[in-house]
Amino acid sequence: MDLDPDAALSALRPLGGFFVLRTAMAAAGPVPAALPTLAQSYATAAADAHGDALASRVALVAERLRAPEPRVAASIAQQALAARLWSVSLGCAALYGRLPDLDPRLLRWDVRASAPGDLLLTEVRPLPGHPDLVSGVLYGHLAPLGEGLRARYGVAAGLLWGNAGSALAGAARELDRWARAHGRGDVAERARSLTDELFAHPLLRSTGTRTGAAFRRRSCCLYYRVPGGGLCGDCCFTRPPHSSPQAASGRP
Repeated sequence: MDLDPDAALSALRPLGGFFVLRTAMAAAGPVPAALPTLAQSYATAAADAHGDALASRVALVAERLRAPEPRVAASIAQQALAARLWSVSLGCAALYGRLPDLDPRLLRWDVRASAPGDLLLTEVRPLPGHPDLVSGVLYGHLAPLGEGLRARYGVAAGLLWGNAGSALAGAARELDRWARAHGRGDVAERARSLTDELFAHPLLRSTGTRTGAAFRRRSCCLYYRVPGGGLCGDCCFTRPPHSSPQAASGRP
């Protein structure tokens, strides 16, 4: 049975980690108006401005990881945000059968916080009909985010969409694992169906190869360039490449 997402999105709490989304109703105190919305972050990302939210997040990631260049930090920051958005949306769609409105204007972003607790939904408004993650996440968030990062940091489009595919596969895998462990075959089936629909989309179809729950991407997020980083489990490389123009671009 489909249920309306409640004001606190409480069904996501047992999943933990990247799936839990803070809401204004569940927040301890008023929503911090000083926190930028994701809409504001995407808008300023495309401009040559200083001090905006996305630039601050990339700078923070670079500082914490000692990233050797901004492009590396931009890739890692984008993949973390993609993982949050996919986890929340896929979790809601699979557990409730519906999505809350995840309009970028409703999501505030604490860029100084540690992931995953960095997003807050100011209003829970259930959307009617079949969960539309293509419009809600792919075009509503990841496309404008990617455009801004490409314009500012020169990150390759294929790398960013590869990050999006990797983040989606990871969210789907964790949700499937939870559903099976808790006897929720309905949740596992719904998540699998939604994930299949998403990977059939042209923007995600060529990002990697799926074998069951496993995913092997066709690009690299550049994490190997972080001191002590190494390769991710779904990387296109089998060993860290030498620092060449091709490797630095994230292409195999």
